[in-house]
Amino acid sequence: MQGRLAPSPTGVLHLGNARSFLLAWLDVRSRQGRMILRLEDLDGPRIRPEDIDKAIEDLQWLGLDWDEGPFLQTPRADRYQEVFTSLLKADLIYPCTCSRKDVESAASAPHPGDEGPVYPGTCRGRWKDPEAAAAEIGVELCWRFKVDSDLVVEWQDRFAGPRRVEVARELGDFVVWKREGGPSYQLAVVVDDADQGVDEVLRGDDLLPSTARQVLLWEFLGPSVPSFAHVPLVVGKDGRRLAKRHGDTTLALLREKGISSEEVTGLLASWSGLVEVPGPLRPCDLLDGFDLAKVPRDPVVWPGDWPSE
Repeated sequence: MQGRLAPSPTGVLHLGNARSFLLAWLDVRSRQGRMILRLEDLDGPRIRPEDIDKAIEDLQWLGLDWDEGPFLQTPRADRYQEVFTSLLKADLIYPCTCSRKDVESAASAPHPGDEGPVYPGTCRGRWKDPEAAAAEIGVELCWRFKVDSDLVVEWQDRFAGPRRVEVARELGDFVVWKREGGPSYQLAVVVDDADQGVDEVLRGDDLLPSTARQVLLWEFLGPSVPSFAHVPLVVGKDGRRLAKRHGDTTLALLREKGISSEEVTGLLASWSGLVEVPGPLRPCDLLDGFDLAKVPRDPVVWPGDWPSE
């Protein structure tokens, strides 16, 4: 089996990212699987070269290793274009001028609250062909995947259990190609996973809605759909996804404070039900007896500061 660590280097990694990456690493390594490292750097001007280096440094400091990579997405533009052309030839996508916010956010992995209303299909069937669309509205258009009205996607999530999504009713036609050109997150991540042999995906449960979309793209590309496991997030006291508003929880700051990587791993392990009391640990110390079933079903609440002795 092969899993992946796939940080988006739009900033330094925080404790929430670290917990997801630790669990993804343990889930695969405990079953003698391979890991790749991919830096998802398609998020335009927000990506700086130094952020890529910092993301790699954070993972290495934490004690997580990989067998291949790091891979970047930006050099793979021709491959994404190839898949886009195949979708177009198969009549599975159509041009759209709607929802600028939706199109702009398509570059990044969605977060809770980002999904927005279900797209009503306003532009579906509006033009007889892409050339007619371009002639009428110029280049400012995105492309959406056509979802059949009665389409249901089902899969067995290794953590969240059986899932069933009525895609047209719950999600609607979704963006696969951005207004300014280039693939959406949904398209890029599927093409990358398929090409790089990823068949085990563990990530935060904020991406559960994305899975149905990605299954449709996986089925088009042909390889077997990977096994998914979606774990609860680390959140602040307000119940929202861990972010800057909850204070600085970055691994870089913890290093500056003199907190060791072993102490961080011990805290993440206690949050994840792998040990009863936090204590200095290395990721490799947690491999023996690792069981995803031990992970709590509720989100982890960050108290606002590093736990005192």
